[in-house]
Amino acid sequence: MTDAHRTIDAVWKLESARIIAGLMRIVHDVGLAEELAQDALITALEQWPAEGVPDNPGAWLTAIAKRRAVDHIRRARLHERKAEAYARELDRPPEPERDDVLRLMFISCHPVLPTESRVALTLRVVGGLTTREIARAFLVTEPVVARRVAEAKRALAEAGVPFALPDARELTGRLSSVLEVIYLIFNEGYSATSGDDLIRPALCLEALRLGRMLGELAPRQAEVHGLVALMEIQSSRSAARTGPAGEPIQLHDQNRGRWDQLLIRRGFTALLRAREIGGTPGPYVLQAAIAVCHAQARTAGETDWIQIAALYDALARLMPTPVVRLNRAVAVGMAHGPQAGLDLVDSLLGDPALRDYHLLPGVRGDLLLRLGRPQQAREEFERAAALARNAAEAAFLRRRAEQISAPEADAVTLGESVRAFLARDDLGAETLRSYGQTLGRLCIALGERVPLAAVTAEQVARACTTRWGGTAAGTWNRHLSAIRSFGAWAAADDLTAGLARRAEARTRAEPIGAPDLDRLWSRADLPLRERTLWRLLHESAAGVRVVLSLNVEDLDLDDRRARSGSAWVTWRAATARLLEALVAGRSRGPVFLADRRPGPGRMPAEADRCPHTGRGRLSYERAEYLFKQATSDLDPAGGGYTLRRLKPR
Repeated sequence: MTDAHRTIDAVWKLESARIIAGLMRIVHDVGLAEELAQDALITALEQWPAEGVPDNPGAWLTAIAKRRAVDHIRRARLHERKAEAYARELDRPPEPERDDVLRLMFISCHPVLPTESRVALTLRVVGGLTTREIARAFLVTEPVVARRVAEAKRALAEAGVPFALPDARELTGRLSSVLEVIYLIFNEGYSATSGDDLIRPALCLEALRLGRMLGELAPRQAEVHGLVALMEIQSSRSAARTGPAGEPIQLHDQNRGRWDQLLIRRGFTALLRAREIGGTPGPYVLQAAIAVCHAQARTAGETDWIQIAALYDALARLMPTPVVRLNRAVAVGMAHGPQAGLDLVDSLLGDPALRDYHLLPGVRGDLLLRLGRPQQAREEFERAAALARNAAEAAFLRRRAEQISAPEADAVTLGESVRAFLARDDLGAETLRSYGQTLGRLCIALGERVPLAAVTAEQVARACTTRWGGTAAGTWNRHLSAIRSFGAWAAADDLTAGLARRAEARTRAEPIGAPDLDRLWSRADLPLRERTLWRLLHESAAGVRVVLSLNVEDLDLDDRRARSGSAWVTWRAATARLLEALVAGRSRGPVFLADRRPGPGRMPAEADRCPHTGRGRLSYERAEYLFKQATSDLDPAGGGYTLRRLKPR
């Protein structure tokens, strides 16, 4: 990259939000505003390397972009009088544009957008990041990011979101959405949810930049300064959070001499600003105060856990989310003893929101270890490692488990029993697949290494209620039958004591009407896998589980059919075209694959794994969820349709 290109890249990241915001006042369309700003960027890439960088590059880009806007309005023959007025504005001295950038922030984080789209659009139009940079930061593909940004722009245009600051009545709610997006970006960088690295510094820096910018744009909002303080102090620990190999180092083991004192002072200053503004402390101010307590302690032993527990009490009253309550349990365990903390953690075991959250068993393992119950702690660390999606965290948790001596070799574990049960040759492939899904999730919930003899009916009941308590009666009964069959085979008949079958209402699903189907088939933005599955279900009239169980080697693409057991699944031309594209280059394995490769603790059977990509078979639950999400705008009730309703009339 030449020096001119480096300068252009730096200027774009600094100025793009201001340029796009200024264009929004002219064209009132965030998508068009970004396109016009990109045109100005292309012009700079063409001219600056040859002619040199102008003295005021931001003003140069702004002027070019506004000329493009005027040209666009004139070409479209819209608002001719406004076009002349805007043309005259080019010769006027520039006006303060801070409010424009603030408006752009509120638009990109508008509640009408789903969270993922808010994050992508904010990083794109406010942060100035490219699609490739956003995709790399969140470990997704560029088309996924591009689709999220495009859908966000379309949704804003369809909703007619005005380029204006919210009024006083809306301000608090809308501001919380902006703060949430910035903190989500920061958290993904500070503690990555997936991938190999624990920290993604670029995302942390971008969130800090956005937070500081918001602090300048909204100087009288205490929560803004609270968030900035929280991010500054958390960022100060970055150098001490990982070891030489990238392994996590817990807070109490960190070398506090490596904490960045400049960032800590900046955090203290931001929190003082928030306190000077006054008012009842909000969630970010309270979390920043907790971070300050940690930063003020010279050693881990000097930490004021009593004060931290009191702050978490206030935070839990204000924002009683499961994660906040879990963090409060940690603080209580440090302030008032591990048993007090464990009691609070155990009260969260049945919360569905935490069923796959690896920090719940991780915290429980810490408390059990402090209480002198090492074997139970080991089981919790192993379960936490199986749930962790980040490779560095999973490896750290496995090491913690391995540091505790294993149970007696002759103690048969739950995982060993489940694998032996599924290795039987007297069960059909579909039954084995169904049983494997249920028992695999039971192992994740209870821990593979827990001795089978130690598994109680109470633990199984809690795991089932947490995982499947809100499912339909048929789904609940299917999982219950699988566990009962396993219990009978393993001579552990009391595993499902206290769990009863549910009455199933046999109602015929009304097929989706032709107009809604036409709207669904016309959506070109949907992934190929979903379009193929839905077309096949509609044209074949086969059951959902039957279609999901198909393998590539079962397909006869020429005759448009596939064998499933003793029956045939057939389809027509629309499905044929899609199927050919979907399975191109694959000779074996499931036709419909999951979104990503399975983790070590969730490895499916070889028959349910693609030898070409390593991905497992798409589950019924995931397929149902995706269809409901895609059809929520078609369903008058707003909940989305079920896959069974794709059957033709």
